[in-house]
Amino acid sequence: MSAHAAASGYGRGAEEPRARGARGRDWPGSALPTRAIAMIATLLLATLATCAPAQAATPAAIRASHIVVDKAARRLSVYAGDTLLASYAVALGGNPLGHKTREGDRRTPEGDYVLDYKNAASAYYRSIHISYPNAADRRQARARGVAPGGDIMIHGQPNNAAFRAWLQLNPGVDWTDGCIALSDADMQALWERVRVPLPIRINP
Repeated sequence: MSAHAAASGYGRGAEEPRARGARGRDWPGSALPTRAIAMIATLLLATLATCAPAQAATPAAIRASHIVVDKAARRLSVYAGDTLLASYAVALGGNPLGHKTREGDRRTPEGDYVLDYKNAASAYYRSIHISYPNAADRRQARARGVAPGGDIMIHGQPNNAAFRAWLQLNPGVDWTDGCIALSDADMQALWERVRVPLPIRINP
């Protein structure tokens, strides 16, 4: 050991000087600054994650609160509260004017109903059942001595290839027996937004 080393206390077995903080407090070697940096980085990441804006829901993820059909305009509109989510062109029953009053009249009902179940194995590209006839419809039909009819759906295009080909040659025609028909793409979009039961209003 040199005289300088002996005088200064440095040498084999001697304690090395410890780093000193900004206010003179001792830190044991370099371990604490490393831990402090790691803690600061963790806190910064947590702060950034907290402050980051929440990702907006995609349109398809927004569920409908109710549906409105305007028969005269041949439009089906999907709402979440007062917000219009989507609007689709539709075809109606082959005798579209007026409210459905009996079986076989080929009219699309008018009034307030409920979409009450879905059918993925329909004769058309998916279907959603409309709760026609309601109690008032049954009373009216009974008073007239007729059957009110039923099986009114919102559905896509027919699975039958010949029927589908005929519709492609005759666009814009009202072709259902009283149901509300959409394109397959629009039916898929509606299917994803609808969770039954769901209110539907069908206006003249």
